[in-house]
Amino acid sequence: MNDTEPDRRVIDLDRDAALRLLASAPFGRIVFMRDALPAVRPVNHLVENDETVIVRTGITSKLTTAVRANSAVVVTYQADDIDPIGRLGWSVTVTGLARPVTDPARIARYERILTPWVDKTMDSVIEIETTIVAGIRLIDCTRTDHHHAP
Repeated sequence: MNDTEPDRRVIDLDRDAALRLLASAPFGRIVFMRDALPAVRPVNHLVENDETVIVRTGITSKLTTAVRANSAVVVTYQADDIDPIGRLGWSVTVTGLARPVTDPARIARYERILTPWVDKTMDSVIEIETTIVAGIRLIDCTRTDHHHAP
């Protein structure tokens, strides 16, 4: 390490801190199986009741097809906020079952509050259980203000 590089350290986050950070992120990446291979799609999301990740997708999308074909499918959802220059920030990954939301009232609510970023019909809502939650924070050990961050 040279004198201009900060002294970095990785801190494991507890479940609550990790989910708070995930809720603060504007988008993430969902990993699911497509034709027996992992596929990754960027999507925006919301975290409901501090426990469930909600995403919207199109009925013809590969993700929707994978979830509907199996009723519930294991997926991983990941979001981060890492400064590429300072190489500091955080990353959170959740793994759990993804299922289609079928309750019309919930679907209508999510359609109002979760606006897709793309100009495409997003007519399916999927919820992801947060069964396994892992989060890390990359910190600069020479700074004293990182202790108060979630």
